[in-house]
Amino acid sequence: MDANGRQWTRMRAVGDESSRTSLASVRAGLWGSPDHFDLPGGWECRVHGDPRLPVLVYLPGIHGDWTLITSFRTAVRGHVRFVEFCYSRDPCADLAAHADAMLTFLQTAGVSEAWLLAESFGSQVAWALLEALPRHPGLRIRGLILAGGFVRYPFRPGLWAATHFARHLPDWALRSLLGIYARVARARHRHAPETREQIGEFVRRRLEPGDREAVVHRLRLIAGFDPRAVASACRLPTWSLTGFWDPIVPWPLTHRGMGRHLPGWRGHRILPLADHTVLATQPSAAARWVLHWMAVAG
Repeated sequence: MDANGRQWTRMRAVGDESSRTSLASVRAGLWGSPDHFDLPGGWECRVHGDPRLPVLVYLPGIHGDWTLITSFRTAVRGHVRFVEFCYSRDPCADLAAHADAMLTFLQTAGVSEAWLLAESFGSQVAWALLEALPRHPGLRIRGLILAGGFVRYPFRPGLWAATHFARHLPDWALRSLLGIYARVARARHRHAPETREQIGEFVRRRLEPGDREAVVHRLRLIAGFDPRAVASACRLPTWSLTGFWDPIVPWPLTHRGMGRHLPGWRGHRILPLADHTVLATQPSAAARWVLHWMAVAG
């Protein structure tokens, strides 16, 4: 039980991905069995790798879990201690609650220094976490990498349209779209076998009760959050990693704003073959840049 009276559960080698005998789980097993923590409400955390290595914290996108990060995690194996999360599906969990859960997980895992790798929606969690960081003096954030991330979402009509679409799409249409996505993704990730093997798990999770409502809630959190004041005070070394084919968070709009609002802004890298899920669609190239930036910043 932590200082706030929350009951923790700690397990070894549990969870959907790590309990399967597959190519992905065999390769992931080269890290050793991950530490697994959870909190009431559906918050989960897994920690992979040697505690002596630099810590890289992955904050997932709108899907809210680790199903698309497997190949990237494999690519950084041996270089970092990798921390990954599943967000709660609680429709009352605001961004402050996300930040509090992430910070509590890191404290419980014994993390004192870390880099943040914030993917899409995860960038909003990162800003909320940085805003809450002064209340956690035992944790130092070394730098921030935004993977398809942003400060304030730049195209508000598109955000409204995505929320409306997610709310009103019939269940049969959602299943059909996910089936199409699975077929395309298996071809798209043919050079990333660990991620390719997780497509079925990704689709299964999207069809679980409460998942669609959680996605809609996260879209509303994006719409209601303006982290420009937090970003303007952030002097951490910050980079952006994006896919060229990204219509969801258009990089020509986001990079211009980052240059204005981020005192620690160091620049960006656009991967030519990647889409919005840049860590999944070009995992090896993405890993090389992330590790390079961590080394440059020291």
